[in-house]
Formats: sequence, structure tokens, C-alpha cells
Amino acid sequence: MVKILIDTCVWLDISKTTKGEKILDLLIEFVEREEINLIIPEIVYQEFDRNKNRIITDAGKSLSSHFKKVKEMVIEYGDEILMDTVLSQLNDIDHKIPTLGDNAFNSIQRIEELFKKSEKIDITDEIKLRATQRAIDKKAPFHLSKNSIGDAIIIESFSDYKEKNKAQEFKLIFVTHNKNDFSLKNGNQKNPHQDLVGIFDSPRAQYFINLPEALNFVNNELVKDIEFENDWNFEPRGLTEILEVERDLEQMIWYNRHQIRAQMIEEGEIKLIDGKDFDIKTVNKTIVKDIWEGAIDSAKKVEEEFGVENLYFTDFEWGMINGKLSALRWITGDEWDNLDT
Repeated sequence: MVKILIDTCVWLDISKTTKGEKILDLLIEFVEREEINLIIPEIVYQEFDRNKNRIITDAGKSLSSHFKKVKEMVIEYGDEILMDTVLSQLNDIDHKIPTLGDNAFNSIQRIEELFKKSEKIDITDEIKLRATQRAIDKKAPFHLSKNSIGDAIIIESFSDYKEKNKAQEFKLIFVTHNKNDFSLKNGNQKNPHQDLVGIFDSPRAQYFINLPEALNFVNNELVKDIEFENDWNFEPRGLTEILEVERDLEQMIWYNRHQIRAQMIEEGEIKLIDGKDFDIKTVNKTIVKDIWEGAIDSAKKVEEEFGVENLYFTDFEWGMINGKLSALRWITGDEWDNLDT
């Protein structure tokens, strides 16, 4: 028997899309065949219940907004001969968008039925104290200098359940989509963060960032038997996600360059000057004092957002970060090798 703890973010993502319905079908099949048992911390129930109405409301809204922009682009730039046909097809699809809210509602109902059949983990004072200690020690999921108490309680619930049932003959799996908080920093995100390796220190406790992969690990034959179109057939990432990552990379690179300038100022290679003394000819050897003060304030904000300890990299990591930014900018229409910050 395998017991699986699924993070709140995974349940919410399943609720949002038609692809999530297929994943939910697979999960229900595994539960009904007693291949797995679900274990759910009390906080997951609460977080899911708090967000479910927003998921239903937003299900069709976002896609409808995208369709409006697409139709505007077709009208402005589309082929006149094909325009009527294309717009007609888009209108047909747009007409079906409101049903996505109904689909989300049905998925949420099915998830809540699964919750009723699952084993509930009560959040004890001991779990809360261990989660709080993570915050004090700034250990994952608190390594990004943000309030992650809910995430900490979830992972400590998993750890507590593992310890209290270590004599039992079953495996445990933790599944999350929250790679920033739980996955290895600047490495293979399929591995847990280095602050969490003590929890996943044996084959008995496994870490996954993909639910179908976790189920495939439990019983790959069952996945094949029900002809599931699995989740590791990757789909293109959305523009919003790409721009968010691009922005984070840009901030990290800017911060590194800021630290180099600070060192050069300290060593006298760059001089701070008044605005009236600025000369374009000496721009590489001088910085206006007011501009530098603003840069110092910006650097503090970057440190608060990412945590100072997460802003220093090896030469290999530094090369990867620059390469990632160049690639993402190329995808969004920029030229190769643009690393301006």
C-alpha cells in the first residue's frame, strides 16, 4: 500500500482545467482499486475550501479574456479571405467557455468526495512548533523570505505522519506543484530542497512535483491499462508564467551586477559624483550619488524578496541563470543574448 499526501496547490490546479479532469479520473481509479490511500492534513481541507469559489469564478474568465484579444488580432491582421471562417470558429469556442465554470464546479465536488474518503491528519501543537522553528531557522519553505507557514505545516504534517507510522509497512509520497518552496534550489526541481532531505531520506518517502508521475511510480501498468494521456507530455508554458520567471532572473542578475559595482566603489575603481559633474565620457568609472542611493534601496528590496542567501551563485549556476534569461527573452520576441537589466 502507498499513502499519498497531495499539496493544496495540486488540488486547486486539478480543479482549473479539462486536463485536470483526466488526472482526477486517474486518481479516483487508483483510490477505488486500493492502490493508494490519500492522507490529507486539516490545513489542506481549509485552504481548498477557502479558494474553491475563486477557482469556479475564474475558470472561464481568463480564457474569455484571451479569446477577446485573439479575435481583435484576427480582425486587425488576419487574412481577409479566411477571416470570417476563423472568427466563426472562435465564436463557437467562445460560446462554450462559460461551461468551464461548471466543469470546475464538478471537479471540486469530485475532489471533496475524495476528501471524505481520505485519512485526515490533525494539526497538533507539535507540528505547529516544528513549522514555526523552520521560520526561525529560515529553512525551506521559509528560504525565500516570505510567509510560508501554511506550506511549513503541510510538510511537517507529512514528516510527523512518517515518524509516527515508521513501523508500518507502507510507502509515503508527497506531491506538490510548489517548486519554489519545496524543490532543490538551482538544481533538478524533481528533488526536494536541501533543507527537506531529512524527510525524504529513504525509499519509503518519495517526493514528486507531478501527480501522474507519482501514480506511474506506484503502478505503471494500471496507468497503461486505462490509456491515460499522461501529464508528462509537456504543454507550452503560458506567457504570464514566462514573464514572471524572466522578471525573477532579471532581478537576480541585476543584483549580482550591483554587488560588483559596490565592490568597485569600495576599492576606488568607480567614484561617486554629484549630478552636476556627470560626463558621458566617464560613465563607466563614475556613478551619480542619487542614482547609487536608489540602487541601494532597490538591492534591499531584492534581498527581502529572494533572501540574501539565495542571491549568490557558483560560476556554473551563474552561467545557467544568464542562459535562461537570454532564452526566455528570445521566446518573447527579443534578440539572442540580450542580458540588459
